[in-house]
Amino acid sequence: MIRSVNRMNDYVFKRIFGSEENKDILLNFLNAVLKSRSGQELTGIELLDREIDADFLGDKYARLDILGRTATGTIINIEIQIVNQYNIEKRTLFYWAKLYQGQLQSGQNHALLKKTVTINVLKFSCLPDKERYHHTFHIREDDTHQVLNDDLEIHFLELPKLLCRTASPQTRLEKWLLYLSNAEGEEMEEIAMSEPMIRKALTYEQIFTKSAQERRRYELREKAIMEEQTLLHGARAEGAKKTISTILEMKFGAQAATLFPFLDTITDLDALDRITRQLLTANTPEEASIILQK
Repeated sequence: MIRSVNRMNDYVFKRIFGSEENKDILLNFLNAVLKSRSGQELTGIELLDREIDADFLGDKYARLDILGRTATGTIINIEIQIVNQYNIEKRTLFYWAKLYQGQLQSGQNHALLKKTVTINVLKFSCLPDKERYHHTFHIREDDTHQVLNDDLEIHFLELPKLLCRTASPQTRLEKWLLYLSNAEGEEMEEIAMSEPMIRKALTYEQIFTKSAQERRRYELREKAIMEEQTLLHGARAEGAKKTISTILEMKFGAQAATLFPFLDTITDLDALDRITRQLLTANTPEEASIILQK
C-alpha cells in the first residue's frame, strides 16, 4: 500500500471527509472523536460551506475546514493545523465564537443558539499534559465543576503525543489519528482491515491521486503550507537571535560584536534555544564563543 498524499494537507482532508459521497467516513470519524455511546451515534449531518474555491488554495492564510450541522442543530467544525503559531487556544475560541454568534440574525432570541463543537487536529503539541493526546473542554464552575451549559465543546487532538506511544492502536479514534499521521505499510493495512471506513478513505485516496486536476490543487496547497512554515520558522529564528544578541551585549558589552558573526550562521531553532539557555551561565566571551560554535 503506497501513500501518495499528505493526509494532513487540509485540501486532502476536506476532499475525503467533507464531500457528500463520503459522509459515512465523516460520521465514523466524528463518532470516534465525540465518543458517542451505543444508540446515540450521529447518523446524519448536513455539510455547510461545501465548495472549495481553487483561487484560495495558494493562499497560506486560507482556512479549509469542514463545517456541518446535525439533525438536532449542533454545529460541528473540524480544522487541520500543521503549523504551531503558538496561539491555538485563543484562535480556537475566536473562531468558535464566530460560529456560535453567527447562528442568529439581528433581533433573534438567544434561546435559539445551538451547541457548537470545534475539533482541532494538530500536527504539534500545545497542552502541558505529555501523554494524553485527546483533550475535551466545556464551561464549568471552578469549585463544583457544574457545567454552565453544553453549548461550548472544544477538542484538541495532538498527533505527536499519540505517535509517542509504543502500544498498538486500540480505539477507533487512535486508528483514525494514525491514518491522519500518514501511517503506511503493514501498520496501515492492519488498520484498514479492522476499520471499513478507513479502508474506504484509502480507496478514495487512490481515486483522488489519479485526477490530474486534484493533484495540481493538492500540490498548490502543499506549496502554500510549506511557505507558511518557512515564514514562521524565519520569524522565530530572527526573534531568537535578537534575544541572544541582547544577552551577549548585557554580559560582554562592546566585546559582544566579535561573537555576532558566529550567531549569523545559525538557523536551527533547537540550536538557538540551546544557545539561549547555555549563554546564561557563560562568564567570558571565550566561553560564549565555544557555546556558539558547538
